[in-house]
Amino acid sequence: MNILVWVAVIIVLITSVGLLIARDWRIGIIFLAAQYLAMFILLLPHLPLGMASVKVVTGWMSSAILGMTRSDLREDDTEENLWPRGRLFSLFAAGMVVLIVAGATPAVNNIMADAGMAVTAGGLLLVGSGLLHLGITSQILRVTQGLLTVIAGFEIIYSSVESSALVVALLVTINLGLALVGSYLMLASQHREPETP
Repeated sequence: MNILVWVAVIIVLITSVGLLIARDWRIGIIFLAAQYLAMFILLLPHLPLGMASVKVVTGWMSSAILGMTRSDLREDDTEENLWPRGRLFSLFAAGMVVLIVAGATPAVNNIMADAGMAVTAGGLLLVGSGLLHLGITSQILRVTQGLLTVIAGFEIIYSSVESSALVVALLVTINLGLALVGSYLMLASQHREPETP
């Protein structure tokens, strides 16, 4: 199980960096879905199989909602507003997040009643990369993906402290609600009337 948890941390690292550098929305949705599979593995040491399964199914439903909504919209010819632009900057920023997480994981693990180094590292990676994602993009789909990533990291860390069904249900509702709001905002921005000067 220990090796599987560390494999999940590697998947979290790959998917979070992939979300940052991917320009095609389809690849971003695939990375988000894979991220929820890794989250499922990281939740297993602290949650029963049924509760962890609810989390992964909710994540996949959120990914499907965003993907179906985006597939119905017309392709955007304008390049995304990234500041500064470029995959090299995104990789550099992701490397900084990895360094910060590597330094903070032992201290946070002690605070979280020894949740496990892999679980703590995976949760902190998701929170850090999600916040980085939110800081460098303004596109609605990518902002929603960043918010879902931050919440996924929080859920992993928080599951080591509290594993009640009510908290799991609340976080599931937040995930689905966030996906629905992101879908609505994508549709609303696409159908917005052009402003007249």
